[in-house]
Amino acid sequence: MSFLVESLIKQRYIKTKRVEAAFRAVPRYHFLPSTGKSEEELKKEAEINAPLSLFSGQTISQPLTVALMLELLGAEANHKVLDVGSGSGWQACLLAHIVGSKGKVYALEILPELKEFGKQNAKRFKFSNLKFVLGNGWQGLPEHAPFDRIIVAAAAPKIPSVLKSQLKIHGVLVIPIGTTHNCALTRIEKIAEDDFKIRKEPGFSFVPLIDS
Repeated sequence: MSFLVESLIKQRYIKTKRVEAAFRAVPRYHFLPSTGKSEEELKKEAEINAPLSLFSGQTISQPLTVALMLELLGAEANHKVLDVGSGSGWQACLLAHIVGSKGKVYALEILPELKEFGKQNAKRFKFSNLKFVLGNGWQGLPEHAPFDRIIVAAAAPKIPSVLKSQLKIHGVLVIPIGTTHNCALTRIEKIAEDDFKIRKEPGFSFVPLIDS
């Protein structure tokens, strides 16, 4: 049993059964670069509650942050979700577990080598409801919009209007807004076409949302 997951539950970062079940079913160590490391070394590294380096200046997010973002997002069974900046593929797989076989997760990544890395990591879980797509997060994925939920794992200086437009009514977008070392997890709920309810959780750091 993962000490990290137990700790996140105890500290109330993991609050719901669906997020807890996803964390238990999709271990983080499967999404770390494995070059030169044993499975036991990877498991030990994955239990660290901190962001870990991937490549191309990217990271796999801190588990505490992933748990908090998933709880803010509130994805449910049958939802269609856009995961922007899918990186290692861990969060995309957590989401695929949450939305279930009748839901759909589109994992969008701008860096080709990272998109392929995430896709290969996800293969062992055999999620039929998960698709990896190469593309620019600032543009979203209009061909599959609207989405019930959109989650972004990179910091933007402002809320991308395109992503708001790709939400369903009553849909939710969770995105870090601010500078890379000083941003707020921002939850945007679409009440009506031009009406949004916004909530912020300050004090986070993220890699920037790439726009080219």
